[in-house]
Amino acid sequence: MTIRDALLRARRRPRHLGAGSPTIYRGDGYEFVELRAYVPGDDVRRIDWAATARSGELQTRVVLEDVALTLAAIVDESPSMRVGRRRTLLESAREALVCWFAAATTQDRCIRVTADGITPPSLQRSPHATASVCGSAAAFDAARALRTAAAALPRGAALLAIGDWYDLDPALDRDLADLGARFDCTALIARDPWYDGLPLAGIVRLRGAEGGNIRAYVGSREREAFRTAIRRRETSLLARFETANWRTGILREEDGAGALAAAFGLRRA
Repeated sequence: MTIRDALLRARRRPRHLGAGSPTIYRGDGYEFVELRAYVPGDDVRRIDWAATARSGELQTRVVLEDVALTLAAIVDESPSMRVGRRRTLLESAREALVCWFAAATTQDRCIRVTADGITPPSLQRSPHATASVCGSAAAFDAARALRTAAAALPRGAALLAIGDWYDLDPALDRDLADLGARFDCTALIARDPWYDGLPLAGIVRLRGAEGGNIRAYVGSREREAFRTAIRRRETSLLARFETANWRTGILREEDGAGALAAAFGLRRA
């Protein structure tokens, strides 16, 4: 199965109940997906009478309709994504982004989204793209980017958002839930390069990726506190996105493509 197939089959994808199909579109190609209990309004032509006789309750054949998709992406390109041990998190994010848009077919739309709006199609690198929103090395404004997506994307679009989400204010949880209800949303959360612990000891000078310098003592207690805080933060972010009906994955610096595939329960090709 490919990412595109997974999107078409996804239960997160908004649909109208009663159509007997997991999509909200009409298409010429139909592929059987599953049987489910009849919902009032289902097309009676899709009732499976043999299955109904076996179960004693009305059963509807759910089919997959061949449709064009809108694939959209938000990528945090701020300084905190430009750190890493072997390569930067941003390089991994861009690798995932290439795989995301590579899933598109010629009839699909590909859109980049940030806080600044949609740029002319000529600025988009994807060969299938029709619109683009570009990022920058400035601080990432998650709130504006998410709200831009909500305003610009058509219902049912597939949205991939990649970042470390350091500025994801709890007040944005409602926005995440609104997006999760309208789109098929996937969040890749960048794992801190020092997730397993700081490789530092003694009195050190620490420089923030997005500004600020401090001198601090780092001992075994401080390393353990740092490790615990990072893991708690990552777990909390995953829970917030999942509560909002987002598919989630961990972006590791060494394998952006693998992180995207894993979020969909797929093996990297």
